[in-house]
Amino acid sequence: MTIQAQMKESSNGASDPSDLTPLCKRLVEMSHDPDTAFNMPASDLQPMRLAAAQELFKLRREQIPALRKRAEEAGIDRIESFDDLVPLLFAHTIYKSYPQELIDKGRWKMMLKWLQTLSAKDVSKVDVEGVKDVDDFIERLWEAGHAVLATSGSSGKVSFLNHTMQDRARKTRHLKHTMGWPFTKATSDRPVFWFGPMKGRNSAVEMGISNEENWGSPGCTYALDERPLLISEVSETAAMRKKLADGTALPDEIDAFEQKQKAKAEASADELLRLIDKLLDMRHQPMFVFALWAQHLAIRDRARERGIPDGDFHLETVLFPAGGIKGLNMPADYREQVTAFYGPVIQIGVYGMTEMAQLMPRCEAKRYHAPPGLILMALDATGQRVLGPKDAVDGKITGRAGFLDLMYEGRWGGLITGDKITMDVAGPCPCGRPGPTVLDTISRFAQTGEEDHIGCAGTIDAYVRGGLPA
Repeated sequence: MTIQAQMKESSNGASDPSDLTPLCKRLVEMSHDPDTAFNMPASDLQPMRLAAAQELFKLRREQIPALRKRAEEAGIDRIESFDDLVPLLFAHTIYKSYPQELIDKGRWKMMLKWLQTLSAKDVSKVDVEGVKDVDDFIERLWEAGHAVLATSGSSGKVSFLNHTMQDRARKTRHLKHTMGWPFTKATSDRPVFWFGPMKGRNSAVEMGISNEENWGSPGCTYALDERPLLISEVSETAAMRKKLADGTALPDEIDAFEQKQKAKAEASADELLRLIDKLLDMRHQPMFVFALWAQHLAIRDRARERGIPDGDFHLETVLFPAGGIKGLNMPADYREQVTAFYGPVIQIGVYGMTEMAQLMPRCEAKRYHAPPGLILMALDATGQRVLGPKDAVDGKITGRAGFLDLMYEGRWGGLITGDKITMDVAGPCPCGRPGPTVLDTISRFAQTGEEDHIGCAGTIDAYVRGGLPA
């Protein structure tokens, strides 16, 4: 199960010859000293963030057609306030706005045309002659220097996100300095257990590779699946789950899907058990462990089968539980059960999403803090207005999360998400550091199969699809 990550283009020591603007670069690199960065008051950061947003917008609007179109429609020439930024945020659905038939029928040049509308770099000259399928298409982009990642497609269709190689390196450096904050610092000297795949052009795989690089000692990474994650299979599964959710799947399709999923689960069961046993065998040395909540309960159950008591892990083990529990039969207190099983190890957490490079670490008070290079906003339900102090109830604002990530050079980092967040804007965090902070109560505005209604930002999808087959 020991593997070597197959992609080492990113590096903690890489130079940074990017076209990030000076102010963006300064804000992004502040997180390399997290104790200072997360203690900076908003009154100091917000003017710098606003100026950086204008600097970046001026550059990207000349590079990214969809952003230029959106700015023209909204009549935005400059970002003078955070209100001006809102019309320039893309809907979270835009990165999957391509017509599905382009992939189904192998129309790769048209896929390039679609991707170009959202990219800061020129992808039009990528050689797609002889491309066999979507995985082959993505590999051609990587060979041409475009680090395009696909998402897991939990909403029924995968997104395609363009990065540069420098975007990857900067994200890995950001995670190195902030992932363990404020509890510990990443040192590349421990076994890494990653209960997921570690090969493939997928955003979750990319997260695993970054953490392997930041935390793992050479040759000591243990992953659930050594086979590359194929986007063609991810797309197929996502499409079927969407059909099941909206009731359009045919009986024979359901039967075939369930048989395939059952066979896959049976094939993976032995591999999962071997990985769990390996982890339990090494539990008395410091490790980095990523697993979904349900997988942690499976580890707990196996430990009890072997007679291993709760809390029998090295205290310097870093535990990174994550993932949703949608569709799973989980006990209400699953988090408490997992915490009790591992005992007083170092448990870390972050808030973010695949479209965000600079994730928000969780503090001792279980609240999430935004790094200096991330402009986070609570918007109204339709994503058309920034909520402010007048909207607060008892010092807290609940709304739709929107953000501009100032780190990206491969695409525009502004997005209106599908997440409902509550921000405390009344004062310092209970941990003593400056606010505002995000509470650990994040949920979704729409469930799988439901349409997420976003205002004007959603209309840009029509432009991105313009000239492409319906």
